[in-house]
Amino acid sequence: MGVDLRGLVKPTKISLDRLSGQTVAIDAYNALYQFLSIIRGETGEHLTDSEGRVTSHLSGLLYRNINFLVLGIKPVYVLDGKPPTLKTIEIERRRAAKHEAVAKYMNAISRGDKVEAKKYAQATSMIKDYMLDDAKKILNLLGIPTVEAPSEGEATAAYFTSSGVTAVTASQDFDSLLFGATKLVRNLAISGRRKLPGKRVYINVDPEEIELNKLLTDQGITREQPVDIGILVGTDFNPDGYKGIGPARALKFIKEYGRIEDIPNTNEESKRINYESIREIFLHPKVAELERVEWGTPDPEGIIRFLCEERSFSETRVRNALSKLEEVERNRSESLERWFS
Repeated sequence: MGVDLRGLVKPTKISLDRLSGQTVAIDAYNALYQFLSIIRGETGEHLTDSEGRVTSHLSGLLYRNINFLVLGIKPVYVLDGKPPTLKTIEIERRRAAKHEAVAKYMNAISRGDKVEAKKYAQATSMIKDYMLDDAKKILNLLGIPTVEAPSEGEATAAYFTSSGVTAVTASQDFDSLLFGATKLVRNLAISGRRKLPGKRVYINVDPEEIELNKLLTDQGITREQPVDIGILVGTDFNPDGYKGIGPARALKFIKEYGRIEDIPNTNEESKRINYESIREIFLHPKVAELERVEWGTPDPEGIIRFLCEERSFSETRVRNALSKLEEVERNRSESLERWFS
């Protein structure tokens, strides 16, 4: 779900080229769910290998990250650890929503309604252990580092950016701003030409950048106050938020009263919501420490063996994609040789 701050932020559209030469901490689960939701067949089925194992996420990770590396973008993927106890309700809600989506998907398939089937299929995505193992393997073969967070992956990604280990945090969720990411980029995993669900209409999805300091200055609030706004609206740790309070009203209350406990007529709601513990999760999260990130060298033949021999990918397509990366690496090497000669 994530917190809804769309009415408060003013994103700036950017091109992928803008991130060239920059290190990017990517919320791994967020990216994987996007690939699993979007990369599907005609009736919404996942891409699979000859043994029925899902490969949609591998396709997304391969082609998207080759694009990043060709552009000189340096990604590091941050994986979730153990979620906070307060997230249990949201996790159960998501599980129930997926089961409902599966039932609707099967019903649409039985009716032969491909459009409806594909729409519901996108809401059924689940990350299984073997998918995570496969994701880590392809990233390792691409020379891209992964980091295991002790708790929320986007908290550690945000910490890497706020501490200067990376230049940017990439996630679809605005929660990254509540965790203190100084610069957030959305749509990084899904940028490009996309078809609107259920319609024969295509749109261009551009990456967009949000700077935390600009948000705070524009709205006249402190670093801590977006967290209270998020709690009022609803976060993964209190999905329903405070009754009758949306983003605009939450902003108004926080600017007028400063913090949740000083807002009139909210005592009953505050008894229901453990806002102090939620504040602690956002302001002092459990994060992985990392002084610097190290990237490896891509292993083209290892990628071919894994994807083509073990996961039924087209060798021609994979080699064509890798050739772009090899050409960039070759040009860089020739430039260095000319520089030192």
